[in-house]
Amino acid sequence: MSKVCQLTGKRPISGNNVSHSNRKTKRRFLPNLQKKRFFIPETNQWVTLKVSTSALRTIDKLGIYQYLKAVEAKGVRLGFDLQ
Repeated sequence: MSKVCQLTGKRPISGNNVSHSNRKTKRRFLPNLQKKRFFIPETNQWVTLKVSTSALRTIDKLGIYQYLKAVEAKGVRLGFDLQ
C-alpha cells in the first residue's frame, strides 16, 4: 500500500536520526494518512480516499465537493467522476 495522499500528493520524505553524539543515520518521515469514506450529496455517491490529516482539515473547512472541485481544477486526476 503506497503512502501517498490522493488529494494533496504528500509522500514520505527522508532525513536523519541525530543521536546525542551527533551521529546521523537515515530515516523516513511518513505522512499522517487516514483511509476515510466521504458522502458527496451533490452527486449522491460514497467515495473512499486515503487522505492526509491536513487535507481532512481543509475538507472540514470547505466541504468535500468544493475541495474536490478545487483539486480537480489544479489538474489532480481523481479516480472517479464528480458529475
